[in-house]
Amino acid sequence: MGNPKAFLTIPRQEAGYRPIHERITDFSEVEQTLNTSDRKLQASRCMDCGVPFCHWACPLGNRPPEFQDAMYKGKWEEAFQILSRTNDFPEFTGRICPALCEKSCVLQLSIHAPVTIREDEAAIIEAAFREGYIKPKHYPRNGKKVAVIGSGPAGLAAANQLNKKGYEVTVFEKLEYIGGLLRFGIPNFKLGKNIIDRRIRLMEAEGVTFKPNTEITVQKLPEGFDAYCVCTGTPQARDLAIPGRDLKGIHFAMEMLAQQNRVLAGQTFTKEERIDARGKHVLVIGGGDTGSDCIGTSNRQGAASVTQIEIMPKPPVGDNPATPWPQWPVVLKTSSSHEEGCTRRWSLSSTKFIGKNGHVCGVEVEEVEWVPAEGGGRPVMKPTGKKEVIKADLVLLAMGFLKPEAPQLPPNAFLAGDAATGASLVVKCIAGGRKAAESIDRFLSPKN
Repeated sequence: MGNPKAFLTIPRQEAGYRPIHERITDFSEVEQTLNTSDRKLQASRCMDCGVPFCHWACPLGNRPPEFQDAMYKGKWEEAFQILSRTNDFPEFTGRICPALCEKSCVLQLSIHAPVTIREDEAAIIEAAFREGYIKPKHYPRNGKKVAVIGSGPAGLAAANQLNKKGYEVTVFEKLEYIGGLLRFGIPNFKLGKNIIDRRIRLMEAEGVTFKPNTEITVQKLPEGFDAYCVCTGTPQARDLAIPGRDLKGIHFAMEMLAQQNRVLAGQTFTKEERIDARGKHVLVIGGGDTGSDCIGTSNRQGAASVTQIEIMPKPPVGDNPATPWPQWPVVLKTSSSHEEGCTRRWSLSSTKFIGKNGHVCGVEVEEVEWVPAEGGGRPVMKPTGKKEVIKADLVLLAMGFLKPEAPQLPPNAFLAGDAATGASLVVKCIAGGRKAAESIDRFLSPKN
């Protein structure tokens, strides 16, 4: 490294978020950026460890010590080249990845102040676009065609890799815009859709064909292709089958998030169709990232109050002995949306939706305890009998997604992303798409 002792003298500095009073009035990205000088100083904190656990933890196998060394030395194009060898879309992961790499950083272990790898990654790719390091390339064609079904992160990564290998790639998307989960599942305040559009334009210029508004079933794959990559995601959200589920005002989280993104894209909805939190008491059931996105969206729509409940117990703060370094730590996470206003509660099971005139007005919940199972294994949930009603005019179900059943596919079709693993992280989907592209290439071009 150019400055092997920088981690001793330079503290971790995050770019942070825009002020709350400002950001909750719009849907623009909440995260700020550091200037170039400060960003280079942050890159200099990388210790160039003998064993780079950041590389080990990254599903893509990114190489933070190498691209941060180049970045610190002002070699931005070299940093981009190193980063792009393993990551097709640093502009996505640099914004929305939970940064598994940072949690395995040695500085996380020693002083709880890891290198700002995710932010550095975002800075590198933005510099690459800004400085013109990224230009459309044209790859020699091998005469074979591949269809990619689904345009989420796995589908886009598979298409990008296959195109570079010389295949003529067509991406089919059932919805009206390309991007899948990136487009419809992630709020604009975390990932501006202009960032997706910029990448799509580049891929089109390099030869990838996109066909939105085209629904394809795995039982009837389109003809004329030598192979298929099925990246249809996890479309089925986990439901909550308790009394009162048919009341109005109860929605899956993705219904709200996708509709809001469509509204921001210029689409209109009737008053009856619109899922709007304005002036309402919102209850989000589910404590994960999707629930957090619902909180941020509800606050921006003008909710009177937002409450988030989780059936699991409250995670520990700081460290968790059950998930020691360099594993991903299961600890309390406070997102930018939580900071904007939300009551959070844990160990609550929803038992009944309460309605008035056919519309939800509250949810009965019961406090639960989690008892260690005999012989180890998953703890057992024990109801306590302590019940209460939480006022709610709008209920959003954010309890995750059901893993789809693996379809029967012909030998020349390959699963990737959430369709193969169940709901996962964007970075893991990109890795899955890259792996599927390699498998398709081996299948169509066996090496003797």
